[in-house]
Amino acid sequence: MKIARLNTTSAEFETKLAQLLRWDMDTGAEASVEATVQEILRRVRDQGDSAVLEYTQRFDNLAADDMNALTLSRRDLDEALARVTSEQRLALDRAADRIREYHQHQVESSWSYTDALGNRLGQNIIPLERVGFYVPGGRASYPSSVLMSLLPARVAGAGELIVTVPTPGGARNDMVLAALAIAQADCVFTVGGAQAIGAMAFGTQTVPRVDKIVGPGNAYVAAAKRQVFGHVGIDVIAGPSEILILADGSTDPHWVALDLFSQAEHDAAAQSILLSPDADFVQAVASEMVKLLPSMPRREIIEASLRNRGALIVTRDLAEAVELTNLIAPEHLELQVAAPDALVGQIRHAGAIFCGAHAAETFGDYAAGPSHVLPTFGTARFASPLGVYDFVKRSSVINLSPQGAAELAEVVVPLASSEGLHAHSQAAFVRARPRKGD
Repeated sequence: MKIARLNTTSAEFETKLAQLLRWDMDTGAEASVEATVQEILRRVRDQGDSAVLEYTQRFDNLAADDMNALTLSRRDLDEALARVTSEQRLALDRAADRIREYHQHQVESSWSYTDALGNRLGQNIIPLERVGFYVPGGRASYPSSVLMSLLPARVAGAGELIVTVPTPGGARNDMVLAALAIAQADCVFTVGGAQAIGAMAFGTQTVPRVDKIVGPGNAYVAAAKRQVFGHVGIDVIAGPSEILILADGSTDPHWVALDLFSQAEHDAAAQSILLSPDADFVQAVASEMVKLLPSMPRREIIEASLRNRGALIVTRDLAEAVELTNLIAPEHLELQVAAPDALVGQIRHAGAIFCGAHAAETFGDYAAGPSHVLPTFGTARFASPLGVYDFVKRSSVINLSPQGAAELAEVVVPLASSEGLHAHSQAAFVRARPRKGD
């Protein structure tokens, strides 16, 4: 098993760290992907259902005479829910309950206040009317992501939830459809790729146009989301999954090795990093990884991920490890230290923070409660986990009293005049000096 072994005392450390953290969303095939996606989106916008049907047959080997054949009914979802095992159904229900409960705490209320001039000022919180969700299908089918995406929107009070989920060759994943039943998706179409994004962004004869599109996908889906942004809102352009474990040596190295593997097994581009000031502990984790690897069903993917982007890093002390954590801004951060609460306040950049030996990242993926849709590739510097706030918008409310308008005009008139905007100035002035008879 190959994995980078770094030490912050090395003269080459900063260069090697920069190489480790580099991940290019732009590949040699980017221009080709962007051009292909642009053409797909153009045809879906102009031709609607007929283009969607053609691309679905071409890319998913799923022939259909009309969109009815690519539409899943509520009965289809309920039947899938009935087919899953009782254990799977219980797990879905319990996860859903925890996700709903957590996100209830994120609900915001409209507010207003009256200032000293008698003006009433405030903000209205308004749920989005229609949200589109892209759910990966085929090799990557994640019922957990269905719950983590749709349920916050439900809690937010969003209107219609429109879902596209590819079913290559007609293969449907019962767990995904069962999760859609539990989340009460309003419309589900078995469409994938850039054509699905285009259908939701522009609307077709069958697929409703949405206000925002949420959900991960392949390079074509990511490119399509970039290109339709502005026509609709989007959540993020997701990169590979990441975990950073900051450890002081107090956790069982076997546990830490498994947590590193839990991200590495996603795909070869996923990133797993361990930071610790305890060199002996780092070596113990490395030894556990070697022992565990042969037993992993996704061994080849784990090996490729660790070889390409993994690292075991020895730091000077815990303070330096915290500093590096904020530099890396990981998607998932595990604080595998004896006193995690003492460090939480020092973490400025992380998508989700898991505190203590028992808080394995895998619990966050499925059932802890917060959405597992998180900022990747350092975007935790400015982005947040998916939540209720992603499915609402805000309107400012301004109600001025006569006195308030008169006094504010003393501010507005000189400012507007200085900008050369005469009508602005006069619109304020006339409210401060009403004409006779008004």
